[in-house]
Amino acid sequence: MTTHDQQVSDQGTVLLKIGGLSCASCSAKVQSALEDRPDVSSATVSLTQGRATIRGTGLQVDALITTVTAAGFEAAPLTLRQTPSELRSDLEQRQLTHERQWRRRAVIGMGIWIPMFVLHWTVDGEFIKWIQLTLGTLVMVLVGSGFYASAWKAARNRTTNMDTLVSIGATTAYVYSLVLMILMLTGNHGDQMMYFTEAAALFGVISLGHWLEARSSAQAGSAVRDLLELQPETAERQAEDGATALIASADVQPGDRLVIRPGSRVPIDGIVMEGESDLDESVVTGESIPVARTVGDQVIAGSMNTTGHLLIEASVDGRNTTVSRIAELVTNAMASKTEIQRLADKVSSVFVPIVLGIALCTLTGWSIVAVTQNDWGVFQEGLIAMVAVLVISCPCALGLATPMAIMVGAAEGSRMGILVKSAGALEIAGKAATVVFDKTGTLTEGRPGVTGIESVVPEFDANELLRLAAAVESPSEHPLAHAIVKRAKEHGLDIPAVDQFQATSGQGVSGVVEGRRIVIGRDATATCQITIDDVPAGRITIADTLRPEAHEAVRMLHGLGVEVHMLSGDRTGVVEQVARQVGIPASMAHAEQTPESKSSFLRDLHGRTIMVGDGINDAAALAMADVGISLGSGTNIAIETASIVIPGSQVTAIPGSIRLARMTLRTIKQNLFFAFFYNTSMIPLAAFGLLGPWGPLFAAAAMGLSDVTVIGNALRLRWLVRRSES
Repeated sequence: MTTHDQQVSDQGTVLLKIGGLSCASCSAKVQSALEDRPDVSSATVSLTQGRATIRGTGLQVDALITTVTAAGFEAAPLTLRQTPSELRSDLEQRQLTHERQWRRRAVIGMGIWIPMFVLHWTVDGEFIKWIQLTLGTLVMVLVGSGFYASAWKAARNRTTNMDTLVSIGATTAYVYSLVLMILMLTGNHGDQMMYFTEAAALFGVISLGHWLEARSSAQAGSAVRDLLELQPETAERQAEDGATALIASADVQPGDRLVIRPGSRVPIDGIVMEGESDLDESVVTGESIPVARTVGDQVIAGSMNTTGHLLIEASVDGRNTTVSRIAELVTNAMASKTEIQRLADKVSSVFVPIVLGIALCTLTGWSIVAVTQNDWGVFQEGLIAMVAVLVISCPCALGLATPMAIMVGAAEGSRMGILVKSAGALEIAGKAATVVFDKTGTLTEGRPGVTGIESVVPEFDANELLRLAAAVESPSEHPLAHAIVKRAKEHGLDIPAVDQFQATSGQGVSGVVEGRRIVIGRDATATCQITIDDVPAGRITIADTLRPEAHEAVRMLHGLGVEVHMLSGDRTGVVEQVARQVGIPASMAHAEQTPESKSSFLRDLHGRTIMVGDGINDAAALAMADVGISLGSGTNIAIETASIVIPGSQVTAIPGSIRLARMTLRTIKQNLFFAFFYNTSMIPLAAFGLLGPWGPLFAAAAMGLSDVTVIGNALRLRWLVRRSES
C-alpha cells in the first residue's frame, strides 16, 4: 500500500494496525466507532493481534485512521497481501514490543514492591512510612504512568477500560495514605495504617500478570510464525545462459526459473521443468510422507526437497505463495470473532461502568456504617473493600476467553492441514449435526480409473488385453483413454506403437497393433468393449475411483454422531454403489441432483449443516450450508466460497475438522465460565470486606491468575488436539 487515500481492494477490505488496545472494552470502542461510519459494512477488531479488519464500499484509509484516532487509539495501514517475511516481522514486532513493555513494568513494579512488603512486616518506626511513601511514589510514576495514560485516553473519549479500574483503585489507596501522612504530620490524626504497599502491589502484580499473558499469547501464535519460517527468504534464479544468482524470494516473478537443490526448501509455487525428486509437502497437506514430483508437476512453496535436483518455473510472485495465503487465512481466522465473543464484548463494554457503580455503592455503604458507629476504622475497611472491588472486577479474562481459544484452534488446524477462514466457521462446525458430501471429487477421486479387466479369449490374459488396449488408446485425449494408459504404465507394461489410428466421437477408437486390428467401443456405462480381428476379446470397466480413505472418513463421522448424506448428479445405480462402498445408507444417497436441487436440499435440512464439495456446481450449495468445506483439489470458486479449506484433499480431515471445532468450542465455553465465575463470585467477597486488609493485593493476584487460567486452558487445547490424533 503506497498511499493511504487509495481504495484498497476490489473486495473493499482494509486492514489497520491498532495501537493502545488494553482490554476488550478498548477493542469494542474502536469497533463501534468504525461500524458507525456509513461506508463500513462490518468491522472486526482483534485485541490479541492488535489489528482491525474493515469491509465496506469506497473505503478511504485516511478517513478510517482518523476515526480510530478520534476514538483515542493509534492506527496505521497494513498491506492486504504481505510477503512471508513482512508478515512474520509484523507478528514478531507486535509480540516483542508487547512483551517488553509489560516485562519492564513487572520487573520495576515487583522489584520495588517486594522490599516494601518485607519492610512493612519486619521493621517498625516512623521512618518506614517515609520509605513506603518514597518507594510507592516511584511505582506510581514508573509503572503506573502507562495505566494512567490509557485511563486518561479513555476518559477523554468518554469511555472506560480495564486501566480505569486499576488506576482508580491504586490512586485511591495512594491518595488516602498520603492524606493520612499529612494529617499525621500536622498532629490532627493518630497513627493509622498506610496503604502505599497495597497501591504499589496493584501495579506490580497486575503488570506481572500481563507479562505472563503476553508470553503465553506469543506461544499461542507461534504456529503462524513457524509456518512462515518454512518459506526461504532467498531463491536461486537461473538465467538463460545457465548462470545462477541468489535473489530475495519476495522479488521472484512468474516465469522465473529457480534451482532447487537437495535438502533445500522450495521458495515459490511453480512447475517442475527439469529433474525429479521426492518432496515433503507437510507444510500444506499435514502429511509427512514425501511425494514424488517430476516434469510437469506442481510444487508448493515451503516444501522440502529431499533427494533430487529440480529446476522449476515460478507460477506466482513472492507475495502470493501458498504459504503466505495459508498464513493470511490463519491470521484472519485468529482475528475474526464468534457470536459468543461478540456477546462477551458487549458485556465487557458495559462491565466497567457497572463495576464503578458497585465500587461507589460499596464505599457509600461502608461509610454509612462508619458514621453510624462513629468508627474511622470501618471507613478504612470500606475504602479497602472499594479498591478490591475495582481491581478484582477487571474484565481481562473475559476479553481473552474466546480469542485465545480461537488462536490456538486455528493454529492447530493449520498444522493438521485444515485451514479455517473464520472463527464463526469453527463455532458452527462444532455444533454441526449433518455433513453432506458431493460425490465426485470428494468421496471419489474425480477422475476415471480402471476398476476391472475381463478377458473372454484364452489367448489374451488381462495384462495382454490391457497392453493392446493401451496401445490403441495412447494417441487419444479422452479421459477413459488416459485411465487405460495410466493403468498399463502402473503395471509396468510395454506399450507398443499403433498404426492406422482412428477415433469416432461418442463411439470409440480403432487401430492396428502388432498386425492385429483392434477396436475399442465405449458405451454409456464407461465400459470399453474390446474386439481383436473382429472377435470379441473382453472388456475393461472404468469408473470414478473411490478415495482410499472415504470409507474411514464416513465411519469416523458416524462415530462423532453426525448424520452423513451424499449428493450427486450421477445416475442412481452409480450413486448407490458408491454409498454402499463408503457406508452411507441408501436413503441418504441422493442421485441426479442439479446445482439448484443441491441448494434446495441444504436449505430444507434441519440443524447445523456442513457441505463438502470441490467443483463449480457445488459453489451454491457450499454457500447455502452453515459451513462449507472445500478440498484443495477443487476449483477456485469452490475454495473461495467455502469457509474451511482442506489443502491436502484428505477426506479424513473432515471429521478431524469437526473434532477440532468441538474441542475449540468447548474450550471457549470453559474460558467464559472461568471468567464470569471469577467476577461474579469475587466481587461480593471484595465488596463485603471478606478478603481482609490485604484485599487489594489478593484482588490483583486473583485478576492475574484469572488471565493465566484462561490462557493456560486455551494452550491446553493444543495438547488435547494432539492427543486425539494419537
